[in-house]
Amino acid sequence: MDQTKEQEEDYGYSLFPERKKSKYKKGSLGESLFTYKNKCQMMLHFAVETSPYAKLLLGAMKNSGCAVYKDRHFSCEDCDGTVSGGFDATTSQIVLCQNNIHQQAHMNRVVTHELIHAFDHCRAHVDWFNSFKHLACSEIRAANLSGDCSFTNELSRFNFGLKKHHQECVRSRALRSILAVRKVSREEAEKVVDEVFESCFNDHSPFGRIPHSKKEAKFAYRDFEGRDRYYANL
Repeated sequence: MDQTKEQEEDYGYSLFPERKKSKYKKGSLGESLFTYKNKCQMMLHFAVETSPYAKLLLGAMKNSGCAVYKDRHFSCEDCDGTVSGGFDATTSQIVLCQNNIHQQAHMNRVVTHELIHAFDHCRAHVDWFNSFKHLACSEIRAANLSGDCSFTNELSRFNFGLKKHHQECVRSRALRSILAVRKVSREEAEKVVDEVFESCFNDHSPFGRIPHSKKEAKFAYRDFEGRDRYYANL
């Protein structure tokens, strides 16, 4: 990466120290013996093979000409303690924070969240570094569609449903993500989120609906597969 130290901090790269250099060369003995990395890679494999959220996104990206390869587009790394994952637009690579992801359900959500960013990067040519609105829109979509704001997750955070609770959760999670990777005031972040919230919240591509649960994600994936077979026969 050619950003200066100040730019790296502004874009959140300081949260992902292994983006600068890796302790082990890829495929080295040291890497194979590193327990966190092994566990992360196994959970990643399980996520992409079994999660309907991830499977739908991977299929949609392939159809859009942006096929994702596990060895090329995912990287298990140690990160700052405040983040679980990230999407590095300069390398088109998803970072999974192996020191912060310890449960399969958490891995599934992180993979889904970051794949939504990767999908947006593929289909919408997001200007991550120069357009604050683009970043905010993708964060809103990721919070809305990844299961981050599911009833179960909100219950585990002791956030109980009120009217339009899902929308408020999405707004809050998007703001949190923006403030983690940009040196801006909360007021500025809230202003941009408000400006794009309605249109981005209502953009459910490629799911076609908000998958509030794994069951709904399975239905969305079934519909996606059916649509894919239909177009293949035209």
